[in-house]
Amino acid sequence: MSTGGRGDVRLLRASNALGRFLVVILLTYLGLLAVTFFIGRVIPIDPVLAIVGDRAPEHVIARVREELGLNKPLWEQFYIYVSKVLQGDFGRSVLTSNPVMQDIRRTFPATLELATLGIIIGAGIGVPLGVWAAVRRGRLVDQIIRIVGLVGYSVPIFWLGLMALVVFYARLGWVGGPGRIDVVYEYTLVPVTGLLLLDTARAGEWEAFANALSHLILPASLLGYFALAYISRMTRSFMLNELAQEYVVAARAKGLSESRIIWRHALRNAMVPLVTVIALSYAGLLEGSVLTETVFSWPGLGLYITNSLQNADMNAVLGGTIIVGSIFIGLNLLSDLLYTLLDPRTRTR
Repeated sequence: MSTGGRGDVRLLRASNALGRFLVVILLTYLGLLAVTFFIGRVIPIDPVLAIVGDRAPEHVIARVREELGLNKPLWEQFYIYVSKVLQGDFGRSVLTSNPVMQDIRRTFPATLELATLGIIIGAGIGVPLGVWAAVRRGRLVDQIIRIVGLVGYSVPIFWLGLMALVVFYARLGWVGGPGRIDVVYEYTLVPVTGLLLLDTARAGEWEAFANALSHLILPASLLGYFALAYISRMTRSFMLNELAQEYVVAARAKGLSESRIIWRHALRNAMVPLVTVIALSYAGLLEGSVLTETVFSWPGLGLYITNSLQNADMNAVLGGTIIVGSIFIGLNLLSDLLYTLLDPRTRTR
């Protein structure tokens, strides 16, 4: 076959792969919108009564229901819902009277900052621990690391958060308490990105930076411990599989050092599936930090959704759910892309 013919075949394969990729994104996101829409209709909370109150006259209730389009057929409501969501319009929050997207822009940076530091701690410690446990399989070190991971799985994170506050904040005073920053800095700092560590560092406010870090380190460490438990376990599993491969036996026969075999060869191959584990763990921290944010009064998306649910603010709940679901979709697709880049064998499929 000529070079031009091979190039056309590659282009056709790439186009087909891109087309399938876009169809998967479209169908997944449409499914997410369908689920959130029907949850909003099935849940026993009337959004009209949440706005006007249960003592409003019937004509007021009917007028608001008509203004919201809730008197239209279900398929038409879904069409309107999808059209508005694609424009970034999630409606107004009953709790804050602001557009839901505005509230999400305000609260999401706090969750992003918390989850990002948490996954850095979880992956930065969990991967080496998992490698160490695999190399020392069956020994005391392996048993200790597995117990540490088991505790991270078993103990409720809200209980750990309360105990950590009692010990490290109330008794020892090593860290800041609930909230993102002390009140003395809260109204003097001009937010740019919403990420306090970045904003204070850019402004050169190092005292405020230290204060924000002291508030962040404890909840981020708890989330990091939660991620560490899963990441270390999966790393151990992947490494045990790689260390049993023939190329490791061949490398040892050639006289390569054990550290080079472990870190340069086995871990490199184990990182291919591990990337997906870390990406999904990160997504889990972004959506699963509700209890942590509640315990630490962390003004993030999780606390916002919790407060909205308690006040029957379904626009805010569904808007936050869509954002979280979109994050899951995005990180899952990113992990698939990284998987392809790390493993050349997948590019020929």
